[in-house]
Amino acid sequence: MTRSLPAALAALLCSAALAGCGAAPEAARGTQGPGAAATTATPAPARTQAAAATTAARPLAGRTVVIDPGHNPGNFRHGREIAEKVDIGTNRKECDTTGTSTNATGTQAAYTEAAFTLDVSHRLRRLLEERGAKVVLTHDADRPFGPCVDERARIGNAAEADAVVSVHADGSAKGNRGFHVIVPAKVKGGSADTAPIVAPSRTLGERIAAAFRRTTGTSPANYLGDGTGLDVRSDLGGLNLSTVPKVFVECGNMRDPKDAALLTSGVWRQKAAQGIADGIVTYLKG
Repeated sequence: MTRSLPAALAALLCSAALAGCGAAPEAARGTQGPGAAATTATPAPARTQAAAATTAARPLAGRTVVIDPGHNPGNFRHGREIAEKVDIGTNRKECDTTGTSTNATGTQAAYTEAAFTLDVSHRLRRLLEERGAKVVLTHDADRPFGPCVDERARIGNAAEADAVVSVHADGSAKGNRGFHVIVPAKVKGGSADTAPIVAPSRTLGERIAAAFRRTTGTSPANYLGDGTGLDVRSDLGGLNLSTVPKVFVECGNMRDPKDAALLTSGVWRQKAAQGIADGIVTYLKG
């Protein structure tokens, strides 16, 4: 059908308007659509690399580690309370002890095991948290004494910890040097049953012993463990009552002058914390 001139002119103008303006929204939509998103978003390989870097930097993300600082600075003032016996499954044992100390000299006061364990535990906590772990301390000198050995075990159990490390220093005779890691023996009696944790605890102990030796440069104890750096015990309530992998780390002998010189050094204590942390990371990464 033949259109009138005004109608044809109007149609022509409308077509031009649609051609000129209708394309603009499509172009605008094109810059905001999937194609544009692909050009502005991080490419998949880059995202994968970033995720891998995050995992490498925080290998313990989603893991829980309980640190048990041996003894308590306040135990010295609560002899009666810490002497009370608690059930450790196989028998009854003192709630806690004061721990040992270095020998005082004319120029230096004795350095207590309780002070040492707290210091190393704080350093260890920082290192583990930097690696993404949730860290629980059984105490932070925030209570008058203790906790008792049975409560220390319960704290680790309640946290459903992936690993528990109790930090200590030994009080053996002069000449007895080096570190050792105490792992649980197979024990069953009363509320104690270590069968499920013996194997993983030993693996944890082996990993820590290897990393501790490498990082601190100190040797395994020369007075027990046959040079392995491991000692199996069945008389420690903190191990007997644990339902999660747990070890005690005896970082050195406070009664030996050469070991004491290390234990009283902040630089060395940082190495000790690093060695324990490295061992935990190696264990938990499998």
